[in-house]
Amino acid sequence: MLSEQTIRIVKQITPAVAANAEVITRRFYERMFAGNPEVQAYFNQAHQHSGGQQRALAGAICAYFTHIDQLDALGPAVELIAQKHCSLGIQPEHYPIVGKHLLAAIKDVMGDAATDEIIAAVAEAYGLLADVCIGREAQIYAEQQAKPGGWNGYRKLRVARKVRESDIVTSFYLAPTNGDPLPDYLPGQYITVRIDHPTTPTSPRNYSLSDRPGAGHFRISVKREPCLVDGAPDGLISNFLHDHICEGDEIDVGPPCGEFTLDASDPTQRPVVLIAGGIGVTPLLAMAKTLDQAAGTRPVYFLQAARNSRVHALASEVRALADASPNVQTHFVYDQPLPHDTAEGHCDSVGVVTTDLLREWTPTAEAEYYVCGPSAFMTCVLASLDELGVPSERVRHEFFGPKQTLAAPTMAAAV
Repeated sequence: MLSEQTIRIVKQITPAVAANAEVITRRFYERMFAGNPEVQAYFNQAHQHSGGQQRALAGAICAYFTHIDQLDALGPAVELIAQKHCSLGIQPEHYPIVGKHLLAAIKDVMGDAATDEIIAAVAEAYGLLADVCIGREAQIYAEQQAKPGGWNGYRKLRVARKVRESDIVTSFYLAPTNGDPLPDYLPGQYITVRIDHPTTPTSPRNYSLSDRPGAGHFRISVKREPCLVDGAPDGLISNFLHDHICEGDEIDVGPPCGEFTLDASDPTQRPVVLIAGGIGVTPLLAMAKTLDQAAGTRPVYFLQAARNSRVHALASEVRALADASPNVQTHFVYDQPLPHDTAEGHCDSVGVVTTDLLREWTPTAEAEYYVCGPSAFMTCVLASLDELGVPSERVRHEFFGPKQTLAAPTMAAAV
């Protein structure tokens, strides 16, 4: 528990910290990478270059300070952070490094206004959050290790199959190299891939598992990203996987992690609406396949948005679910259709996902919504669901990269 004095001080300084949050986080990363360069391997440098990681951490700090006397409200955010940290192998000894440089960055930016009393209060608040995260991460590591076939850290898996899904997406089927089983996972979770890039040091990458649990393999479906975004390396790993990893190769893989999951055994049997933008289809397809495997009667509405048929990944698998089950309905939206796309039935409508489409095509009064895609897509879809009166407890969302503010400030993962 935090002392009353610490709570009072943190609430008093929250407006000043919020006004300087991104300056503080930029300074924090500068100090940490200079003072402890060994931790730089945990951070995506493209996200650093774009400022996304700095903004994510700034939002996390502001959310934590704002809710310093309502810590229960941060439970989902702590789970997100803990899962992300476990995917990267963050250990308890990393927390003092972060704390030291964060306090120093606050002092650097706020100057004399950051009194010893204020720094002590922030240190106490950080210490409590660190203890909570370390405790939850210890539980996750133990759960990973205890599963049949489970492990911590990295394990070699063999590329059993490599399948081209579209002009820009390729699937990799990963199998054990030693006959040991693969652990079970929850639909929506991701694994971590570590590649020793031959020219540029890169951090590990998270890729959603795009097939159902229990299939005897892990499958990731990787979009080829541009190698340079605003002058910073971004798609180095995705391009390396596409161009240089072949069937029979072995890669380092971390165990499944992630809190964006679906409980296929939910006794409420509410309809499930899966809304995918681009490569955001990957965790949602795992969810849809799991629901189909459960052989229940739960209605599933799968809405997928893509540019056109050339880049529409995994469309045949989504269609196959609908063809095989009367409980599954699909709708494909293209915003840049090719001349033949509408005539040949590749898409059901042209444009974007709108409030009207969600109102007309999905059961907004009762459904649970799972949304995944680029941040602009997510912002529009979540705004539409809010306009339609869908309560937040029936909406789950995930997008790839540093967690950003989509609607209201929320605590976010810093790495």
